[in-house]
Amino acid sequence: MATTSKPAADQTGRPGLLGRKIGMTQVFDAESGVVVPVTVIEAGPCPVTFVRTPERDGYAALQIGFADKPRRLASRSVRGQVAKLDGRRSKRRAEAGVATLPKADCEPQRLIKELRGVYDGVEVGQVLTVDVFEGIDYVDVTGTTKGRGTAGVMKRHGFAGQRASHGVKKVHRHQGGTGQNTSPARCFKGKRMAGRYGHERSTMRNVKLVRIDKEGNLLLIRGAVPGPNGSYVTVRQTNKFKKAAPAAAKKGGAK
Repeated sequence: MATTSKPAADQTGRPGLLGRKIGMTQVFDAESGVVVPVTVIEAGPCPVTFVRTPERDGYAALQIGFADKPRRLASRSVRGQVAKLDGRRSKRRAEAGVATLPKADCEPQRLIKELRGVYDGVEVGQVLTVDVFEGIDYVDVTGTTKGRGTAGVMKRHGFAGQRASHGVKKVHRHQGGTGQNTSPARCFKGKRMAGRYGHERSTMRNVKLVRIDKEGNLLLIRGAVPGPNGSYVTVRQTNKFKKAAPAAAKKGGAK
């Protein structure tokens, strides 16, 4: 009997937080004493600003924020998303009997993102901390890579360049010929050329969570993560697990 996949609206959400990349350092493994390179991420606290449901929004998600924004930099519409503002429109809606959605009652947030899935027991106004990663060993880190502007083919794609001989003059880092013959007489789409390099969404999947610092709201993740220091990242429990190797078949006559 064929099994059907679980609808996206009913999938349980993976624990996650928004954060900021602090930089890289190294720590010692307590068991083996081996030096482990880690990236330090300031994760949370993240207030829950909205909870989306399939009945009202068509999908289930958790909207969280990170890093308080000064009120002088936030417009009234942004402040109204996290706090109740008394205005003529709100009064008219109250008189008409329209139920108002709960507000987080927090400061405006610099970064707001949604985590898809159903999160049972999480309400608007609740603050998520690094405690959500308790017992989790591997995570996915999503960020924006460093923007390097317009780069040549050697830096962007790792081309070897042209020969450093007398016949090659002042074009040592050039791409070389890109044209075609009479047929097809054009360049195919997707040909590697010079252009904008970096500043793209990138995800490091299934990286080890080495240590959690609850007092400083810090996560120590093995290896490098995308983005420069100070950039925003999203950390979630990984959904990529290695499949167990199949057991070796027993030889004939073995018990």
